[in-house]
Amino acid sequence: MTSPSSPGPSASSARPAPSAVAVRSGPPAGPTRAVVIGGGLTGMLAATALVRHIDEVTVVERGELPDGPRPRRELPQARHVHVLYSGGARVIEDLIPGVTEGWLAAGARRIPLPTGLVSYTAQGWLRRWPVEMQYLIACTRDLLDWVVRDRVLRHRAVHLLDRHELIALTGDRDGVTGVRVRTPDGTERTLGADLVVDASGAGSPTRERLAAIGVTGIEEREVDSGLGYASRFYRAPAGTENFPVVNVQSAPRTPVPGQTATIVPVEDRRWLVTLSGTRGGRPTGDPDLFETFARGVRHPVVGELLSRAEPLPGEIAVSRSTVNGRRYFERAPHWPERFVVLGDGVATYNPLYGQGMSVAAQGVAAMAAELARAGRVDAPGLARRIQRAVARPVGVAWEMATSQDVLYPGAEVKSTGGPRPRPSSSLVAGYVDRITEAATGRMSVTQAFFDVVTLSAGAARWLHPDIVVAALRGPGRPPLTAPPLTAKEWEAIGGYPGR
Repeated sequence: MTSPSSPGPSASSARPAPSAVAVRSGPPAGPTRAVVIGGGLTGMLAATALVRHIDEVTVVERGELPDGPRPRRELPQARHVHVLYSGGARVIEDLIPGVTEGWLAAGARRIPLPTGLVSYTAQGWLRRWPVEMQYLIACTRDLLDWVVRDRVLRHRAVHLLDRHELIALTGDRDGVTGVRVRTPDGTERTLGADLVVDASGAGSPTRERLAAIGVTGIEEREVDSGLGYASRFYRAPAGTENFPVVNVQSAPRTPVPGQTATIVPVEDRRWLVTLSGTRGGRPTGDPDLFETFARGVRHPVVGELLSRAEPLPGEIAVSRSTVNGRRYFERAPHWPERFVVLGDGVATYNPLYGQGMSVAAQGVAAMAAELARAGRVDAPGLARRIQRAVARPVGVAWEMATSQDVLYPGAEVKSTGGPRPRPSSSLVAGYVDRITEAATGRMSVTQAFFDVVTLSAGAARWLHPDIVVAALRGPGRPPLTAPPLTAKEWEAIGGYPGR
């Protein structure tokens, strides 16, 4: 796997964090300090945002971060397709200038949308209009994270403590004062902080940690379609360096398990192929059934393309932890000062929609904006304002994911500490259908479609009168009857099927 140019210090060799400091209970006196829990993408983005406002930032990571674009045991989902949409990529570029160039230098591709996309939606094939409306960054998650991590850890104010386990938050219901951690040799130490940012992910017991200091009453919701994933690498055929992303989506309103197949070109001339299926129709790790499954989804184009490519050695990665989950920290009856939750700890989505990383990045940007607005890290009520701001970009992605997933047979909805999902979800799903159908043949709606899907614009973009009228009028052009691959693209993979 190709490494980014001009490598910086490895994660494990980054400068050591300063020794434990006294726990603060009042306004900052001297250098301000922040602790970020979690060294993944969200944690690193949080660290680089915080150094603009705080003197020292310590990232606490329970695993050992690799010194290159290699897998992390703590991130098994990295083995599946990940795309970073333009709405998130622009935010990360603002936080880390030059990071996009770093991704591309390391082998990632910047793929224009819809020109570089062949997608069979529930309402038909999208047209590949010859104009870039939005874009995505295509590469493995390992490479994407590494390029970010490499640049963030170069900052002299960012210190990494990997292989450190978080034991508890310190403080009380009125304010968090730091964290208690267990070091690699088993000893415990306390890190004081003027701000603690939890970026430890969906599996972290954040609610329990808050309950331990007296913060309770946090609502939580889940929408589980029973989705499972299987992914495999293929050697891309020669001449396919500019091949598009190819995706066959499921049809949620059809009363059968939803199945998908996706090809994303990644670094080192490989295709990363991810298959998915909801309850009763999941893919398996059997290599003999992988291509068969790809041919059995709503259109066989992915299976046809795989028959022209060479599967690479290695096990097929299988995952089944894909529940949409949201924790409404912003609605907590009481919220402590100096504590913020970001990223997957706030909300997780069906990975099929590809919005998790972008939403997390926008949450970090929201935190940075609130810090800049406050002008001081100890401003009263700042943590509550940040948490509310972080929740705003979550809404669009959550509605799009759950309004579709709840339609699959056997989908389960759970709610803790609050009402069940609103009935308006069915209205949202219906309008999403109309927008998607019109986008298959009407260029103005295609633009609006990708503006929202890539999180480059809010849902209000779809409510503009011109878009509403266009959606009601429909696609305008007759539907495409075959995948919109060009003759050159078919030739690169061996010609049209059957010829």
